Amino acid sequence: MTTPQQAIADLDLTLPEVITGHVNGVALPVKEDAIQHAVHFPGTGEQIALLQEDDPEAVAAAIECARSQFQGGAWSQASTATRQSVFRRAATLIREHAEVLGLLESLCAGLPSSHLAARQVPRAADNLDFFADYIGVMAGETFEQLPGYQTNVTRQPAGVAALFAPWNAPLALASMQIASSLAFGNTCVLKPSEFTPLSILKLVALMEEAGLPSGTINVVNGSGAVTGAALAGSKDIDRIAFTGGGHTARQVMAAAAAHLTPVHFELGGKSANIVFDDADMERAIDGSLVNIFSNSGQICIAGSRILVQRGIAERFMKDFVARTEALIVGNPLAAKTEVGPMAFKAHWHRVLDHIERAKSEGATLLCGGEARTDLGDGYFIAPTVFQVDSNQLSLCQEEVFGPVVSIQIFDDDDDALSIANDSRYGLVGYCWTSSLARAQAFQQRLNAGTLWINTPLARDLRAPFGGFKESGIGRDGPRQAAEFFTEEKATITALGNTPIRKLGQSN
Repeated sequence: MTTPQQAIADLDLTLPEVITGHVNGVALPVKEDAIQHAVHFPGTGEQIALLQEDDPEAVAAAIECARSQFQGGAWSQASTATRQSVFRRAATLIREHAEVLGLLESLCAGLPSSHLAARQVPRAADNLDFFADYIGVMAGETFEQLPGYQTNVTRQPAGVAALFAPWNAPLALASMQIASSLAFGNTCVLKPSEFTPLSILKLVALMEEAGLPSGTINVVNGSGAVTGAALAGSKDIDRIAFTGGGHTARQVMAAAAAHLTPVHFELGGKSANIVFDDADMERAIDGSLVNIFSNSGQICIAGSRILVQRGIAERFMKDFVARTEALIVGNPLAAKTEVGPMAFKAHWHRVLDHIERAKSEGATLLCGGEARTDLGDGYFIAPTVFQVDSNQLSLCQEEVFGPVVSIQIFDDDDDALSIANDSRYGLVGYCWTSSLARAQAFQQRLNAGTLWINTPLARDLRAPFGGFKESGIGRDGPRQAAEFFTEEKATITALGNTPIRKLGQSN
């Protein structure tokens, strides 16, 4: 078995004993009296480093640095060509260091290295390239309908953004936040999860190597209760973008409300994956497996509620369970691993608690349903499939965020859509059918921000991404990012000597 130490040595890396924040281009000093959090490798449970928690004073210093950099204009007033050049150079460096970035992420998050190499590291580079392209074609607006006047509408950066990145896909999701905010000239303070700091710090270092001015991105580390609260509650933050869970989002929103700070939230999901009786069965099974077991089930867009039509249900469940039992669960550093461990021990316990509750509520276990203690001390869970008769079970209403899926049988189209919409979430949905009419009905009637028909997990960065209901506020996307991370300004110019009323003169 490849160990973290072997993988680190193979790439000639050295991990710091204590991981600290990154402000104005340098690592913060280690403080003897600072709170420290252990960072563990989820594949074995062993400690690989310590993380220093940044207190409110350190957060304030990071915000002050970002504000000073913004006002200095090195980035906020840089030309579009300059920003494009930095983004494209950074994207190149990310691809050149893909193996290192993938390892650092795997060490902290336990994500299979093969998945990282194929999808998430390249996506971080793609995000930067995409926004470099977008800002090169952005246009303002001009209105000339008002006689004697010309109105120009322009945008300017909002200021300092607070970015909260999650632990389940640190590089992919943090890079989207960074690209969305910095592309328009903002500076930022980024808080990664305390569980997954390493790949983010390397990403920031590569961006600065590419020419991003020091202090444009500042990183603070620590818990949500201390570091996150100080960042979200600061009066000197102009925008907050948060990706994570609804409970924390409510706390962030309450803190932001004190200063009327605009917020953008990408939150959880409990997405329906509907398989109709006219679907391509092999394709539907392939896609359904990808939808729930990618990222070891730790994705907000997981198709965690499979709804299958009665006429094909027996065949679908038999084949789906057989494929699930054949998944390779194990060391995330091994190339053939398909499902890795949960990202940290508390989450491992949380997922196991969901499984036990599903059993107690009457869900029928088809496979899995237990910790894989045979794999050692890592946070492994056997990929788990339940059959349910009711969508009201907690398994169907609460986000498990692990390799756990429910299958429910439906009879007709209205039944399927009623079950699919019976959720407080509305992030994404999936539909497998050869009927255009069914697909169109699904598109119009499903309450979700993104719909995938006959495909798993495809993402077009030109399109908006976000959720209905408790799945979020706002959308990711180029136009949407411009609207959130900039302030619009109308400039109205008189063309010639347009008449002005004369006040204070007697007739």
